[in-house]
Amino acid sequence: MWSRLRPYFKGFPAQEKVAQLMVMYGLRVHEGSVYAAGIKISDTSLARAASVDRRVVTATVDTIAKNPELGNFFDRLQPACHLRDVAPLMNWGAIEIVPTNASKPGILAGVTSIIAQAGISVRQVIMDDPEIVDDPHGFIVTEAPVPERLLPMIKQVDGVKSVVLH
Repeated sequence: MWSRLRPYFKGFPAQEKVAQLMVMYGLRVHEGSVYAAGIKISDTSLARAASVDRRVVTATVDTIAKNPELGNFFDRLQPACHLRDVAPLMNWGAIEIVPTNASKPGILAGVTSIIAQAGISVRQVIMDDPEIVDDPHGFIVTEAPVPERLLPMIKQVDGVKSVVLH
């Protein structure tokens, strides 16, 4: 994905940094402003989060608005609710999968198959995109805590480096 978007920010590393942050958090550009779903985000707030000057955010939004491919892409982003940290409060389970290679097919299928065979439903799956996150992990939130007895089986799934219970 970044290989396709990066050329638009060539020579403007601060704008690329802002755009990457926007993708990571699902912030969209619509009619010249930045939004988290329907909530307008100020240039100043986004600049602080990206550790750049507010004018860099304005320039990034302008770059996105001037290019149809970027405009279409950034207008469709949406933030996602990540339930990992609230899972224990709800008596759900949460496991983190550390892959050997996040681009390897079948890791998620192998892990969720083991969970399903134990009679546990999956409530949410969030996989970090290896093009956005330097050290991508997978997070699986389940209707009930995942029993520790399943961990050795999950660790044996091809492509799983380690598993962390939350």
